[in-house]
Amino acid sequence: MASTENNIRLFCDGGSRGNPGPAAAGIYLEYPAGNLRLLRGKYLGVNTNNFAEYQGVILGLSVAKEIGRSKTPLEVFLDSALVVNQLNGKFRLKAAHLAELLLQVKALEKDFPTLSYQQIPREKNSLADSAVNRSLNSKGDFNQSL
Repeated sequence: MASTENNIRLFCDGGSRGNPGPAAAGIYLEYPAGNLRLLRGKYLGVNTNNFAEYQGVILGLSVAKEIGRSKTPLEVFLDSALVVNQLNGKFRLKAAHLAELLLQVKALEKDFPTLSYQQIPREKNSLADSAVNRSLNSKGDFNQSL
């Protein structure tokens, strides 16, 4: 999908301190055409890093839908090669505890006319990562407009 000013760009991340350990999901969403930028984090309790990565995607897709832009093309960026490849159908999902999360993602995908998942280097996902760490540090959720 070609990147345009009308696309929503969604950066998702998830992490845990220990695996399993305290976990959180974070997103950074930008919609240039609407001059909108959001940072959100969600504390997940004790869980695995892959669970948190999937929760980041679910959070991001839910927020994009919530802001009334579900009919806008969406570009989703993650630093997790495993999750990107599973969402793109290149890797099979082997962990049973993630199957329900994958189904939730697939259900949310139906709200977007075009959607792509791309892996990016960790350093290019710093805003979503900062949302994860902020939620882990506070053990709570937050929403911030930028």
